Amino acid sequence: MDISEILSPKFTEFDIGTPLSKVAGAFENQELDAVVVTDGDEYRGIVSRRQLASSSNQPSAKVGSQVQHVPTVDRTEDVREVARLMIGSDARTLPVLRDGQVVGVVTGDAVLEAVRPFLDAATVDDAYSSDLISATPDTTIGKALNLLREAGIAHLPVVDGDDLVGMLSLYDVIEFTMRGGNKSQGGSAGGRGGRGGGGRRGGGGAREGDSDRLLDLPVRNLMSDAVVTVARNAPLDEVVETMFEREISSLVVTADGTGDPVGIITKTDVIEALTWERDDRNAVQVFGLELLEGMDYDDVAALIEDMTAKYGEMSVIKASIELQEHKEQTRGVPLVLARIRLVTDRGYFTADGEGYGASHALRLAANAVERQLLKGKTYGQSKKRPDPDEQAQLYGWWLGS
Repeated sequence: MDISEILSPKFTEFDIGTPLSKVAGAFENQELDAVVVTDGDEYRGIVSRRQLASSSNQPSAKVGSQVQHVPTVDRTEDVREVARLMIGSDARTLPVLRDGQVVGVVTGDAVLEAVRPFLDAATVDDAYSSDLISATPDTTIGKALNLLREAGIAHLPVVDGDDLVGMLSLYDVIEFTMRGGNKSQGGSAGGRGGRGGGGRRGGGGAREGDSDRLLDLPVRNLMSDAVVTVARNAPLDEVVETMFEREISSLVVTADGTGDPVGIITKTDVIEALTWERDDRNAVQVFGLELLEGMDYDDVAALIEDMTAKYGEMSVIKASIELQEHKEQTRGVPLVLARIRLVTDRGYFTADGEGYGASHALRLAANAVERQLLKGKTYGQSKKRPDPDEQAQLYGWWLGS
């Protein structure tokens, strides 16, 4: 299945000189995930809602300073390959180019909508993250914001003792603080709320004050009190359907759908489930392999194996390597960004390396991951791989085409 039928020809575009404050205003449209950035007629990259919300740049800064270089795709690209590119680049919107010009975008939601009928072969248990980071109603908004940014997540469940009482969204925190708390927190029973989970918000009306004062307020003043839970044995097609119906992007996972939280599943987790390979040889994925000089796929796989073998018993579930070439050069050698994402039975590790030549950049990134391995620093709980028979059922519809 290719993306020709799911790409959208409608996208929001800004020139690199546009102030970030104006770009931020575009994201008041809750459906917008990312904007395309150009320099005249030349495509430069994207800026995502999450990226902008997580940055600390001044509103007067230009959008060109926040450009994210993500893979571009052709309208005939395979859906599963697009899912791989999204996970590898940590982007949920990819530009579709024709003759060097942006003709549309493909989004994570569009991918999930396309594959939803085929997701009944896998369950929440195959894809969710058991590394559940949460807050309490009394946690300050400032501390919660730090938790969201440091963990690289966008949704934070709020737990009061043994009870799951709310959900806090990164986007709602940013909007709240940027507007000086100048909005009612009372909500309405029928309101959808933000992208974090919908429902009525806590608090006691509009609040005024500077940013520091707002960040000292408790989470209960901003959280959504409508939280959707799901059982570990629920099929992924039902998870996606619930997310679309409730206009949310995460569900809290419990053992039976009603008990204590054991994890969280997001749209990103479901997209990542599409990238698992049936063939163990492909546990290492390389995007931009053609940029490597003097190295092939087997060399890269050996690099990953050697890197992890130094630190005792560690099983590599998935390694994703992305190489991005910049225009800058020195003596004819281009500047390259290498990003390694390593999913192991001990956790999730990720690091970037930038150097002249892809091989140099890759080794710098590998060195950074090695330092994380040495320190035992992880970025999330590893996910279990689906049963091979389930994978065959899930992927058979396009692997056989």
